[in-house]
Amino acid sequence: MPTQASNCRLRKGRFSQPGQIYVLTSVVRQRRVVFKDLHLGRLLVNQFREAENAGLVASLAWVVMPDHFHWLIQLQQGSLAELMCQVKSRSSKAINGQGAIWQRGYHDRAVRREEDLKMIARYIVMNPIRAGLVQKVGDYPLWDAIWI
Repeated sequence: MPTQASNCRLRKGRFSQPGQIYVLTSVVRQRRVVFKDLHLGRLLVNQFREAENAGLVASLAWVVMPDHFHWLIQLQQGSLAELMCQVKSRSSKAINGQGAIWQRGYHDRAVRREEDLKMIARYIVMNPIRAGLVQKVGDYPLWDAIWI
């Protein structure tokens, strides 16, 4: 049985650098629709805010979809693995009190300096429209971006 430490290890070739901007994505186990419930989505959002308050990240944009999330961050300290392990484990405990609701691992992409951060943030927060959940971004309750 894998330990939490082994579940949170960096995959081969993954590198975390404070100051770097990343797009992070994590998916609920079996793509269950957990965050259709606004209250449960807010519990996850609280973990994003806790990570920011602890000085681990600067949140630039995020969206919580019914079965996954996208989070644009600038890493301040620690590693991506530590950050994601903390957010996923604490949100799981807050949501169901029993532990993991998330699929193992996560997807990350380092943002190159020449990329347009506002365009990436716009793409992230437009996910509910592309998924057919709402007609306009303002109608979806679980998103934020520092530019808006």
